Formats: sequence, C-alpha cells, structure tokens
Amino acid sequence: MATAWSERVLELLLKLNNLQRAGCLPFCIQGQRVGWVTQPVAQVLAQDSDVFMLYKDSGARLEMSDRLRSTHERTRAVQEVMEALRGRDVFPCLQEWRDELYDVKGLFSDPPLLRMERAATPLLGVPRYGVHVNGFLRRGADVFMWIARRSLTKPSYPGKLDHLAAGGISAGSGVWETLLKECTEEACIPESLASTARAAGTVSYAYRQDDALYLECQFVFDLEVPESFQPRVGDGEVQEFYLWPLDKVKDSIATEDFKPNCALVILDFLLRHGHIQPDAEKFYTKFMENLHAPL
Repeated sequence: MATAWSERVLELLLKLNNLQRAGCLPFCIQGQRVGWVTQPVAQVLAQDSDVFMLYKDSGARLEMSDRLRSTHERTRAVQEVMEALRGRDVFPCLQEWRDELYDVKGLFSDPPLLRMERAATPLLGVPRYGVHVNGFLRRGADVFMWIARRSLTKPSYPGKLDHLAAGGISAGSGVWETLLKECTEEACIPESLASTARAAGTVSYAYRQDDALYLECQFVFDLEVPESFQPRVGDGEVQEFYLWPLDKVKDSIATEDFKPNCALVILDFLLRHGHIQPDAEKFYTKFMENLHAPL
C-alpha cells in the first residue's frame, strides 16, 4: 500500500515537472530573460505584430521591441496582441481569460517590466506566483488539516479539493497582502488569526501543456488554528470545508481528488513536519528535488 502511494505521488510530481527547456527560446525584455517560449508560439507572435522580435542567430530568442520603453507601453501592447489571438482562438490557454493581470519581472522582488493577462502568461513562460495556506490544528499528538472543496463554477479544477485559502498574486500585490486577502475572502478568517501564519518557504514546478509553459512558484504558509476556529464560505470560490485527520489528507493527495499543485504543497507540509521519514520513504529525495524546481 505504501509503495503504491509513493509511486502515485511521484507520478504527480513528475507530471508537474515535465518541462524540457531544450527547443524553447528565451523570452527577453531589454536583454533580460524573463520567460521561455516554444518555437511555434514565437513564430506566431513575431509574424502577427511588431511587438515581438524573433532572433534566429546564435543568440536565438524572442524579445519585446525596444520601441516599448515603459511598463505601461509594454502592458498595453501585449494586451492587444493577446486579445487578438484570443478572438481567433489560436491558443487554448487564452480561452481561460480572467481579466486579471500578473506582474512579469526578473526576480520576484524586482519592479515589473510588464503586466499581462493571467491566462496569457503560459504563452511566454513567465513565472507565476501564488500563496497557499496550510490550515491545521493539533489534538494531542494528532494533527488535523482544514481542506476546502472548490466551487463547481470555478473555471479550473471545479469541485476539486484545495487548501484552506490560496490564490495567485495579482499585479501590484505582495505576498502578505495576498495571504490576508485570500484568507478573508475565501474562508472568512479574521486578520488577527491569519496574521499568525508562518512563512514556510516555497514550492515550485514547471510543466508544459501543448505550447503553454507553466512555471509556478507558491509561497507556502502554515497557519495553526485553535479548536474553536470554523472557516466559513466567503466569496463563493469554495463550496464546503472539511476538517480531516492528516493521515486521510495524506492518502487523498495520491488520488485525483486534489487540485494537483495543492497536493504538492501538502506533500511539502508532510515532509517538513516529519510525517514522511527518509528511512521509510523510497522516493524521499525525489520528492524533495521535484518540489523545488528552478524557474
């Protein structure tokens, strides 16, 4: 049984870390690489507009035109290109349009070079950042975790199991700002409790679906809640909450019930808190390696 669990979890990890950069081109702004792009996407973007320039020499890359000097100019130009491609139904990922902008930058701490529609970010392979909150409580030696079930109306992974609170970091927002916002909106967690969450590092992974490249980094937080705490459905993105013993949560991440990246963040929690031991888990080092892919 344990071996089957380990193999299923490793399969999930490798599925979310299947990106091979060989054959992809760097996507650059002002000479700085900020993402990756497939050859077919680069061809379409370079042919359809004067916003992107495709270089095919020894320094092959896709670069934004130097005529776009400011973040505002780049944002407006790229938005127009992506809206046109969406209207022509060229790339499937654009049909998940959210009207939500994400920052594009070199390091997360850098000022943005561009802001672009969330659904379009995989076309340019730029890292996307989010926040995930492990909500848990202790009863003696036993640990329980609060689990959310996503609304059936969510555009992605409807009805799947999720964290107590989680969400992407929109343009102009910070990590703590996003954490407090998602805790309040999704689970009605008071700020006095949400602010006690402890930063626990990141989980990162990179995968490809057709010509879309997903490079994602989740800022992970552990929030220990009191026995009296009860989450409530807030903005409608969640339909229900469950309080599960950690063993049940562990078993469930090896199924298809969980949103895949949430399963990875919970695996990270299990490893960090010693619920998976290196002598007892055959894929321990594989788990660790694939939870922290370089982006």
